[in-house]
Amino acid sequence: MRILLFIATNLAVLFVANITLSLLGFNSFMAANGIDLNLTALLVFCAVFGVSGSLISLFISKWMAKRSMGVQLIEQPANEPERWLVAEVKRLAEQSGIGMPEVGVFRSEQSNAFATGWNRNNALVAVSTGLLSRFDREEVRAVLAHEIGHVANGDMITLTLIQGVVNTFVMFFARVIGHTVNRVIFKTERGHGIGYYITTIVAELILGLLASMIVMWFSRWREYRADAAGASLAGRGAMIGALARLKSEYDAPSEMSDTLVAFGIKGTGIKQGFMRLFMSHPPLDERIRALQES
Repeated sequence: MRILLFIATNLAVLFVANITLSLLGFNSFMAANGIDLNLTALLVFCAVFGVSGSLISLFISKWMAKRSMGVQLIEQPANEPERWLVAEVKRLAEQSGIGMPEVGVFRSEQSNAFATGWNRNNALVAVSTGLLSRFDREEVRAVLAHEIGHVANGDMITLTLIQGVVNTFVMFFARVIGHTVNRVIFKTERGHGIGYYITTIVAELILGLLASMIVMWFSRWREYRADAAGASLAGRGAMIGALARLKSEYDAPSEMSDTLVAFGIKGTGIKQGFMRLFMSHPPLDERIRALQES
């Protein structure tokens, strides 16, 4: 969930920035002759806006998660389960050497949890009502340990850096393609015509889709790291048990489980082929096997 929210926010920021700059006719990366591109200026321009979009996504990640998921923060535990949840997060955070995250619950029948935030000492850990109602406490502890592992590993910061670099080169090559098409096909001799802007937007969409494979690869890799962190904090058996419980729920035929296929969480035929490159999570079978073999 945090990956999807981060990428969606990042793309929205870039889209608004690109449209605004296009409408304003920003073309300071043209060479003095008004014909060629100043590639150095273009790269700086793309880096500034590419990294900015990623950083904005990072800094508002907690706010976006709270708003979009309807997270109810536990500021003063109202009952024993809430006291236990806050105490477990505090204990795991202390074990990991990070600041105490905010703790929240969101309404969802799907067993789910996520952690997000702009640094290790200012994070949010939230779990779904479905997970709390169906998992036993050892399994919930393992899920919390997995999420704390993401925070302790600094995964959101690393994701931001990777996304910023990806944004930079997507914007850069999209404009190079747009400039080339504008000159060769649309025969614009000086400056940028409408062909440039149309081609650039289309190229950004296509290159952005392809470049997302890099972000998804990192997302899958960091899930293995967070599983290992969870196993270290809560015990390997508990972490394997939590993943096995998730697998049994997602493998059960239901409308809820079918929606998870596209995210690569439910193990199906999507394991093979080109679409695997766009999975945000490794299949649960592979995550369980990695822990068993570690």
